[in-house]
Amino acid sequence: LCQAHDTAILGKEAFISILRAYHPVLRQADLQVQRAAAGVMETRGAFDPRIDMALDRKTFDSKLYYSYFNPQITIPTWYGIDIKAGVEEVVGERVTSEATLGKTSYVGVKIPAHSLFFDSRRATLRQAQSLRQLSEAERSIAVNDLVFDALTAYWNWVREYQLYNIIAAAVRVNEERMRFVVTEYEQGNRPAIDTVEAMTQLQGFYLQQNNAWLSFQNAGLELSNYLWLGRNKPFEWSANIRPPESELISLPEVPALESLLAETLNNHPKLQSLRYKTNILETERRLKTQYLLPKVSLNANMLSKGYGLPDEISAPLLENNYKLGVDFSLPLFQRTARGAFQAAKIKLHENTTEQERVTLHLQNKVKAYYNDVFLLQQQLKLYEQSLENNIRLFKGEKIRFETGESTLFLLNTRENKVLETTQKLTELRAKWQKSYAGLLWAAGVLQ
Repeated sequence: LCQAHDTAILGKEAFISILRAYHPVLRQADLQVQRAAAGVMETRGAFDPRIDMALDRKTFDSKLYYSYFNPQITIPTWYGIDIKAGVEEVVGERVTSEATLGKTSYVGVKIPAHSLFFDSRRATLRQAQSLRQLSEAERSIAVNDLVFDALTAYWNWVREYQLYNIIAAAVRVNEERMRFVVTEYEQGNRPAIDTVEAMTQLQGFYLQQNNAWLSFQNAGLELSNYLWLGRNKPFEWSANIRPPESELISLPEVPALESLLAETLNNHPKLQSLRYKTNILETERRLKTQYLLPKVSLNANMLSKGYGLPDEISAPLLENNYKLGVDFSLPLFQRTARGAFQAAKIKLHENTTEQERVTLHLQNKVKAYYNDVFLLQQQLKLYEQSLENNIRLFKGEKIRFETGESTLFLLNTRENKVLETTQKLTELRAKWQKSYAGLLWAAGVLQ
């Protein structure tokens, strides 16, 4: 806000800057993005190395029945293979027959053959990453919508201010004319009915001025809904806040339709969010495909006495000092896996269909706003020419009135036509600005 005497000037750029910096809707959207980023960190935890330790010991009647001590470190890898290493210490008089007494160490791997190419850990991480991108796209959608609504309120406020200024200027002109007519009447140059005519015109303008001031203040209160300060504190609106005087005069250059359509297809946050959702659903479909495969897991460990390296590490593989296990599982009908896979395919197809529908809808919306902008631009040119002609007619009628060749009624009629055209031109300029904002919103570039 720029201060000018007792008046604060609020321009469009300053207004949008305040909106982006402090509006609570955007702060909430930022929190959603941060929460999604925290979710990515959480899912990365599935690939963190893990230390496990188990101790099981029993003594009774002064006898050590058994003591099992087994610390182990497991290192997950991206391809689903877990590398593990650990030690075992088994002592006691009644240990299980398959346990090896004393101290042993091992290094091994666990290989889930059915999920070497993809598994739930990788799927969860990729979905979390896509979800973070989705939250960023949804934030852009929120910004795009909020800025459009805010600009609509801003241009309404500017329009009401300009309309009030037009009526206020007409009041000043008619007050001066009222004094002129009264003086002419007192000097016997005008009939008494002209004073009534002048007073009636002035009273009508007074009423319009009051209504215009009320509309301007209400539009300001509506605009204040978008102005916030830090710590979610609402901005206290003042009747002394004004827009720049020339805010509606200059019109920005409209981008080419082809570039707007290309921007819409490539970067519109709504389409981006649907693409990220497609990534999430495609990851789910790929994971469900893995469930159709038989589950095969291989556990292989190289063993050593004590806590050192294996004693016969140079011996042929799987000849001595190893522990090997294979797990196999396959449901005969696969109905759960097949049903989940079909459901994932259907959800992916639904999202693809929605993406095609939204793409067409956005393209048509951009075209509609583009047509509206150019139609309004043509109307503006016509009204600007009409205003120039009405001003010429009014000035000519005013000269005739001052020389006694015209009546006050004709002068007022000419003035009212100038006022009507000026008001309509102001409304069209505000409507053009709102349509232009709608064009950028439809293209998704307001974020």
